[in-house]
Amino acid sequence: MAKTSPTKELIAPAEDPDPLGTEPSEEPPSLSSAGGKVLHVKEHLKREFSGLIPISERSLAFLQDNFPKASISDWSNWQWQLRNSIYTASQLQGIIRLSYDEIKAMCRACTGLPLRITPYYASLMEKEDPSQPIRRSIVPVDDEFLVSPGEAKDPLEEENQSPVPGLVHRYPDRVLFLTTGFCSTYCRYCTRSRIVGNTNKFRVSIKRWDEAIAYIEATPNVRDVLLSGGDPLTLLDSHLDYLLSKIKAIPHVEMVRIGTKVPVVLPQRITPRLLKMLKRYQPLWISIHFTHPDELTPETSAACNFLADAGIPMGSQTVLLKGINDNVQTLRKLFQGLLKIRVRPYYLYQCDPILGSAHFRTSVQKGIAMIEGLRGHTTGYAVPHYVIDAPGGGGKIPLVPEYYLGKVDGGVILRNYAGKTFRYPDYTDA
Repeated sequence: MAKTSPTKELIAPAEDPDPLGTEPSEEPPSLSSAGGKVLHVKEHLKREFSGLIPISERSLAFLQDNFPKASISDWSNWQWQLRNSIYTASQLQGIIRLSYDEIKAMCRACTGLPLRITPYYASLMEKEDPSQPIRRSIVPVDDEFLVSPGEAKDPLEEENQSPVPGLVHRYPDRVLFLTTGFCSTYCRYCTRSRIVGNTNKFRVSIKRWDEAIAYIEATPNVRDVLLSGGDPLTLLDSHLDYLLSKIKAIPHVEMVRIGTKVPVVLPQRITPRLLKMLKRYQPLWISIHFTHPDELTPETSAACNFLADAGIPMGSQTVLLKGINDNVQTLRKLFQGLLKIRVRPYYLYQCDPILGSAHFRTSVQKGIAMIEGLRGHTTGYAVPHYVIDAPGGGGKIPLVPEYYLGKVDGGVILRNYAGKTFRYPDYTDA
């Protein structure tokens, strides 16, 4: 379907407190009093605002403590969440008690990955505990400035496999489309920390989008387009609609995927208007970046269930992180919880060796052990593929425990999850 091309630059700099355009907001019914104070009405705490995202008791308490002049209606508006995101050390210090290590990191002159956290996601941090998994994944520490052997700005060499700006063509039948350099919350281990939040290096416009779309149109073996960034769901509905309509109009494109963390860090973005628009472009798949079971809140659960009700299949992509989620019990709880909200655990990633990432990276053997601790001990749907995205642009390489032990006469020897061995009759193909 034909769309009128937006003329606005599609940019949302991390340091900009007002990163949005002028598209009308979609607000739920207000539950505030005339003076703007939040009403203390218990039955409203879990109300879903006629199909919008509910507000948990934790979110409400955080709102009252940190944004006393804001209403529940404000909190439930995704644009308000972006405009009021935490992006300075002084803002963060008003929410949590910073450790010496965190203060030291934020006092450094740094041109790398900026700080940005939505108020909603900030509400999940523990105020007094710098070792809390969510806090560790989004608050800078001094280890970010220690560069270890093998680390690189672009370890996957995406820029060397980019035929046009903002497009990576690594695999024969699919491309990675970098729609924006903006995320609503920046993960400290981000693979693209070299570009996200950097408005001078990754300024995306309609003109650049159209160049990437022209490449896809001229490359008939591309059947699958993954929209990533940055985070595509931080774009305005009109911009996302334009992009999807252009890509879906290409005859040889069979499917479009969206890679996002928005349902986890900004669930208020999943509005009825967005859902209605996305439904028009099926088959459409969404890959969501989950890190820890603490993210499985009422808000995120509702966002994922709304997407599933719209007929959009979802998979999760989890990065294995030292001291955050690198134990079987944590991953099992996360993956089983995801299935409850209709998200299929798909990938468990070994952390990419970006600059300053050693404090996040586990050994590869630890990753294999995680899969071995899951396989057979929970449903297969809750066991993702453990993969390493090979440095140098080699693509994703799956790793599995050693279940195949070798051949014997007329068969093979296999080991099961409990360590027992079995013989399977195996014959030479005719």
